[in-house]
Order: sequence, then structure tokens, then C-alpha cells
Amino acid sequence: MKYDDASWHYGGDFPQDLPDEAGATHIAMFVAWCVLNGMAGALHLEDFADDAERLRARACTPGTWFMNVCDGKFTDEDVNEEGNAFAASYYAYDGSNPSRYVSDYERVLGAGLPSLYHVPDTWTSYDLLAPVIVRRFEAFKAPPPAPSLLGRLFGRKPS
Repeated sequence: MKYDDASWHYGGDFPQDLPDEAGATHIAMFVAWCVLNGMAGALHLEDFADDAERLRARACTPGTWFMNVCDGKFTDEDVNEEGNAFAASYYAYDGSNPSRYVSDYERVLGAGLPSLYHVPDTWTSYDLLAPVIVRRFEAFKAPPPAPSLLGRLFGRKPS
């Protein structure tokens, strides 16, 4: 399954003053975070382990890594089972609303820019966004809250 593709972004309304790679920056930041946080798919652990190590060492930017290794495409092969569950919950579009990830990306990195495609592909951008992804991942992993005692006493009975 394909979650996103840079080519979907650099057509149409894409800013003429930017290279096509700018259509991949938002995707790259998320996929790089997954790879750097233990959710790399087998593809990155086996076939592209050296490239993942270059990313880990910050020898290249997330966008450069993503375009070179993933050809600008984010698929279910890029992340493991946990990464796919997280991507489906946080990154994916639901058809009518932007993803929560894109909303966070815009809030954290897009202020004052002509478009989200103008976010620089830098480790500074990544470092600003990563703590937000961490919080979203922690919330994703947290068990649902248990009903309160009052809720159990005065709420609906389980069916």
C-alpha cells in the first residue's frame, strides 16, 4: 500500500520556485522518524542498512535520504507492523480531512512560509517536528483510559 508519493505533490499548484524534491520533505520527515525510532521495514534493515546508518549519522538530510532510498514513495514496506499501524492512524488521510500528521507539520514548521513545500529539508526542521511525533506515538501506544468509578457506578451498564 502506498501512503504518499512526492510526485502527487509536485504537480498542479506546486510552487514553481522549488525543486520537485520539496514535494517529498513532509513525507521524508515522517519516514525518517520511523526508521530512526525502531520502526524500519525489512527493506531498510536488510537492503538499505548502510543508507539507514547514513541517516542515523545525519550524513544526509531526511529528504535526500528519502528520495535516494525510497524514490519519493512512502509504502507499507518502508515501516514494520507497528510503523504501519501508526502511519494508518496518524499519517494517512481519511478521505475528507488532512492527516493529523500534516496538521502537526503545518503548525510546527509551516508558520510564515508561502506553502508547506517551503519547509526546509534540514535536521533543524526534523528536530522541531520529532518531539511532536514522539508525543503522538506515545498517545497512540497508550491504552485507552479506564472508565472512572463514578462512570461505572452511574454510567451505562456494559452490554
